[in-house]
Amino acid sequence: VDNHHVGMGNMLEIMADNQFDQPGYESFMNDRVVTVATLLRDGGYNTYISGKWHLGKTKDSIPAARGFERSFTLLESGADNFEMKSYLPLNDAVHWYDDFELMTDLPEGFFSTDSYTDRLIENIGADRESGKPFFGYLSLQAQHYPLQAPEEFIKKYAGAYDAGWDEIRARRYARQVELGLVPAGLTLPPIAGAPAWDSLSDEDKRLYARRMEVYAGMLDNVDAAMGRLMAYLEEIDEADNTVIVFMSDNGADNNEQVKNFPEWYAANFDLSYDLMGLSGSYVEYGPGWAGVSSTPLSFFKGAASEGGLRVPLIVTGPAGIRSGVKTDSFAFVTDITPTLLEIAGVELPTSSYAGRDVFTVDGTSMLSYLRGEQAYIHGPDKAVIYEMAGSAAVFRDGYKLTRNNPPYGNRQWRLYRPVEDPAEVNELSQAEPALVAELIAGYGQYADDVNLIEVPDDYNPLVQLQKNVARNKAEEVTDTVPLLD
Repeated sequence: VDNHHVGMGNMLEIMADNQFDQPGYESFMNDRVVTVATLLRDGGYNTYISGKWHLGKTKDSIPAARGFERSFTLLESGADNFEMKSYLPLNDAVHWYDDFELMTDLPEGFFSTDSYTDRLIENIGADRESGKPFFGYLSLQAQHYPLQAPEEFIKKYAGAYDAGWDEIRARRYARQVELGLVPAGLTLPPIAGAPAWDSLSDEDKRLYARRMEVYAGMLDNVDAAMGRLMAYLEEIDEADNTVIVFMSDNGADNNEQVKNFPEWYAANFDLSYDLMGLSGSYVEYGPGWAGVSSTPLSFFKGAASEGGLRVPLIVTGPAGIRSGVKTDSFAFVTDITPTLLEIAGVELPTSSYAGRDVFTVDGTSMLSYLRGEQAYIHGPDKAVIYEMAGSAAVFRDGYKLTRNNPPYGNRQWRLYRPVEDPAEVNELSQAEPALVAELIAGYGQYADDVNLIEVPDDYNPLVQLQKNVARNKAEEVTDTVPLLD
């Protein structure tokens, strides 16, 4: 269901001044939506979540109240991966819940990816005798900053990135073409906000190369965790009976918050080279390496460009899903829930559920496409529309109308065809003025339908974050989660 309908019209951290306290911008999941966990639980499934939530801290919006029978979750947008510590000056504290219990300590030896995976495996095992099928949602903090990993994973990549982001980006693009993942012959634009690698001092090269080593080690640890989860499903003889959906939540993150809040990070983390990525440290990799991660896409998380929105999606398992197929067909995050429900044989809610009015599901099931029974997921007349914090996109029939805030744009609409032009360098609005007008009109209707509140023309997410940090301090916001009955 669209984020504006469910109360997440913008993220609390970067909420514009004119959006606070407005309907659809409550910053927690309201009761006008039914979660996939609730629907599957009511359909006879055991339901589990382990990991990050970021959909509310009220007693009615935590996972245990929204259909998850077993939950181990971080409520904020992120946190340190080793200890119970905020990663952002906006929050004085961070909160984990074990079902309905607010935790005062993390388990001994906690590392987010490993611990969340362990808990999901534990939960699946705890209910094996029930005979029910299960739904497990593993929501990792990786690859969100702070970039951290167990030391043995970071050491594997020593020296791997000494060539720098310009050279490694070129290598990565060549490899993508070889694998048939992206078109050949693209001209990659310069990485926004990143200097040429050769212009850096030797010391800066050393520091930035280590940052990417940490990133790689953290991601390698994710791969190892997925391997353990897959091995467990094999062990309990459920691997061939489980559909697995693996995806990221957004494009690469170019933020360098240490530069924005230097005193806070210096006071709360060890920023030394020797401790990078380990417990007590804070690491982010900046626009240069984010540009490598986004290859060959344009821009980063927070932009409506392909580098902000386009992510890999891997689906595997039974239910007649085709094997070994790569596709450029358009799908959207709202399509995940109806796909899972169709696989499970559970009906979508209509206008009401369990005695309350709810929004209908916006997405389209991908199952017929995954089975090869249908040539597309969204037909040529179906528009899919996105907006968050002023960034917006309208997708229809291979076209994409995009609007970005500074520094990625000037809030003017631009038209692209991202399948053949994933770097978004060939702007088509002058050649297709009628189409642009039609898509803008569709966006206007969407904005009315979801009661969208546009950010001001001078809105800047980073400036707004700084304002919201100051607002919290001035108002002495305690950030304490209410005690539960």
